[in-house]
Amino acid sequence: MIQLSLPSNGASPLKILCLGAHSDDIEIGCGGTMLRLLSERKCRVEWAVFSADGARSREARRAAKLFLRGAAMSRVTLHRFRDGFFPAQFAAIKSAFEKMKRRPAPDLIFCPSRGDAHQDHRTVAELVWNTFRDHMVLEYEIPKYDGDLGNPGFFVPLSEDVCRRKIRHLKEAFRSQADRQWFRDDTFWSILRLRGIEANSPTSFAEAFSCRKAIV
Repeated sequence: MIQLSLPSNGASPLKILCLGAHSDDIEIGCGGTMLRLLSERKCRVEWAVFSADGARSREARRAAKLFLRGAAMSRVTLHRFRDGFFPAQFAAIKSAFEKMKRRPAPDLIFCPSRGDAHQDHRTVAELVWNTFRDHMVLEYEIPKYDGDLGNPGFFVPLSEDVCRRKIRHLKEAFRSQADRQWFRDDTFWSILRLRGIEANSPTSFAEAFSCRKAIV
């Protein structure tokens, strides 16, 4: 197993940018990794969701509060772009990315995969690579009806306790999703366990990411 040290500057906090198309994307895709990082490192987190309106906005803020408790600093930005129509709103979303680009450069970016079957996820991923060209980017995965889970090659082992916290936070924050067939404990546990097997994780569990480019 190759261990990659994340960039840092002495005692300076690790700067992380988390991007999601919808209110629960970040938490499902990299929630466990964020919980682990915040317990191990001093971190400053930018957290942006591009489609969060009404009740989903309140859920997004509740989830960010739960997942970012350990951050040295965090800023949550919620946009109201129309769910399911991101390709048609490309220019406006691109403008939002340009505003983020003017902030201090992140050391690490989490975003959806460019190979994701959902058009909104793909749009966010495309704009990440269009906007942040010299950054460490990890693309997370989200289970869905389309069956687009691939063969990621970057793994983050997670303790069972972190996995339980991730799933507990998901259920507490996103109550509007409780009646959806896929929003179940066994869905989240099964992916964490499968990726743990693939990573030969000493804890039995892991989250997985696509890493298109890494320079060390």
